[in-house]
Amino acid sequence: MRELVGTGVALVTPFTAEGVVDVPALERVVAYQIENGIDYLVILGTTGESVTLTKQEKQVAIDTVKKANAGKLPMVLGIGGNNTQAILDEIADRDLSDFTAILSVSPAYNKPTQEGIYQHFKAIARACPIPIVMYNVPGRTASNMLPETVARLAQDFDNIVAIKEAANDIVQAMQMIDSTPDDFLVISGDDILALPMTLAGGSGVISVIGQGFPQEFSDMIRFGLNREVDKAYKLHYKMAPCIDYIFAEGNPAGIKAVFHKLNICEPFVRLPLVGVSPELRSKIDDFADNV
Repeated sequence: MRELVGTGVALVTPFTAEGVVDVPALERVVAYQIENGIDYLVILGTTGESVTLTKQEKQVAIDTVKKANAGKLPMVLGIGGNNTQAILDEIADRDLSDFTAILSVSPAYNKPTQEGIYQHFKAIARACPIPIVMYNVPGRTASNMLPETVARLAQDFDNIVAIKEAANDIVQAMQMIDSTPDDFLVISGDDILALPMTLAGGSGVISVIGQGFPQEFSDMIRFGLNREVDKAYKLHYKMAPCIDYIFAEGNPAGIKAVFHKLNICEPFVRLPLVGVSPELRSKIDDFADNV
């Protein structure tokens, strides 16, 4: 799965002031990634506000990204949730022929046991015709996929090829890297840990900040993968302040504020999310002016 080594970005879904999916803005977002060195695109992840999109709006987002991308970059599609059967139904109904893999988040709210998490992904693995990237983000799901569960799934199912690991725990990430097969990808889901995880043997990042500053962030990961440590950390520390800013008042409000500053899309998010405060917007604007 070399297509998923490097920097992927979890794309936003832009909205107009009326709350409609902003197709021209999404086209601009995709073009910005292609022009600035991103390795692959992730559609309808958490950053895409997928939980507040209708089925029709999701299809609009998929169609827009596919058209704007025009086969230039690999694409990964978010298909996840806390109802296993609903995920299996969506996999059966969705045309996945244009996608390299699906990204499927560990169930939120239900708080399954480790065995429940294993059985959930076992069912997905048996149903999915393309590779699967699991997604562990306990800050959102309220349950943590432990390294032994990840290793068990990686060893038992050939089409479970990677995990987006976002527990904000470098030790846990290193345990996953160490305990999974050599060809299994451990991908950072925490922007601030993307470089340390890559240098520890990880395979890069699925990033939020990377779509706002794609050249700098993708260069950082390439330097990390090539073990050009000094060059990589120079970029890491350059980007670190804005990583804090974009998550300070919630994702994707922060990254949409970046895009607004860059004249790529409006900053609108859907309730229950709200836009960033004027104070945070000022910090983001100042950072963008000085990158």
